[in-house]
Amino acid sequence: MKVTNIQPDALNYQVTIEIAAADYAEPLRKRLNDYRRKADLKGFRRGMAPMSLIQRMYGDQCLYESVNGMVGDALNVFIRDNKVRIVGEPLPSEDQPQLSWKSGEDFTFKFDIAQTPELNFEVNKEDKIPYYDINITVPEKKATREQLLQQYGSLQEGKKAGENDYIIADIANEGHKAEGVYISISNVAEAARGAFVGRKAGDKFEIDVNAAFENETDRAAMLKVEKSQLAGLNPMFTFTVVNVKTFVAAEENQETYDKIFGEGTVTTPEQFEEKIVERIKSNHEQEANYRFGADVRKYFVDKAALELPEAFLKRWLVYANEGKFSAEQVEKEFPGFVEDFKWQLVRGYLMQKFGLKVSREDILSAAKSFVAYQYAMYGMAGVPDNLIKSSAENMLQDENQYRRLEEQCEDNKTIARIREEVTLQSKKISMEKFRELK
Repeated sequence: MKVTNIQPDALNYQVTIEIAAADYAEPLRKRLNDYRRKADLKGFRRGMAPMSLIQRMYGDQCLYESVNGMVGDALNVFIRDNKVRIVGEPLPSEDQPQLSWKSGEDFTFKFDIAQTPELNFEVNKEDKIPYYDINITVPEKKATREQLLQQYGSLQEGKKAGENDYIIADIANEGHKAEGVYISISNVAEAARGAFVGRKAGDKFEIDVNAAFENETDRAAMLKVEKSQLAGLNPMFTFTVVNVKTFVAAEENQETYDKIFGEGTVTTPEQFEEKIVERIKSNHEQEANYRFGADVRKYFVDKAALELPEAFLKRWLVYANEGKFSAEQVEKEFPGFVEDFKWQLVRGYLMQKFGLKVSREDILSAAKSFVAYQYAMYGMAGVPDNLIKSSAENMLQDENQYRRLEEQCEDNKTIARIREEVTLQSKKISMEKFRELK
């Protein structure tokens, strides 16, 4: 067997593997004998079938397995001996000769192999990265106060329906009736919303429910039918408004303070103001930290000045996705992929440089935080720890979710360490200007 290599540049290899008939003769003989020992064929004792029959039945398969095994071993040795920082996997070269796969013939295989560039850069105080301190404004405090009071408000009887209100109606046509239906006007299709705004108890009006409620699942629930029954219904319904419900913000009083912050935590308007400022600061810090992470990624990817084997990567993405993406689709999405891939290389280099590791406990903690956040989004605060942990454990059974959280933990640890090493350039900025940053 002969292995030769042409290296057109520092990141690409063109490897040729030549296998003569004499090279695979012994591996092929052993594989045929192995098939013979295991063969359980009618008319012969196990392992005693004639070799000519085994050759006829399994010869092509054994040849393929033997030769491919040698090719795989040769590639592994080449990658190991040349210390190739391999990208993806070896790909058959575009000028790979056509193979006949006949025993006794010589075979030539050509592969393209690519590697990542070698990284070597420092992280120190000479690296200056902006960190934004977002100003808190009076209008922002006012808006946050209103949002909190609105969040802890309640539905009350209303006179005329506004765009953010609800109506309770009986709806009917000649073939169907549904009583006491709750309708959120904000969920009505924009083109039909005007028919609901301004309505009061006792009003009657006719409307096409298909046009007003475009989501079939919501429409079926409103009409109290199965989704499969919708097509058979006349969409023109008469709505009779029973009453109007309007969402009224909570009053600023002790009962509301206790609902928002826990009993006795806040007892005065001044303390309420402090809590509002704390909440805004926390939100600002989250946004500033997210921006800092994005700036860190860009800064060190630029500093690393990575060159990638882009032509190989495009081919490999098409090959690895087994027809899920065309070459045209890969070309379109490639810039985003390259940026992510470059950061992965930089992150891996920095984690090794600083001795950073991510444990399963780190990933479980991230999953628990995500689950708790999801519960909070649905207004479910104070969910028991055992339920959060159980949901998080189930989440980690999904390989894609596990990898996503693992990468998130790797990002967080890397960026946190970089923050300790570099110089932060603190910059005061308004939220409006912060939003305008590219």
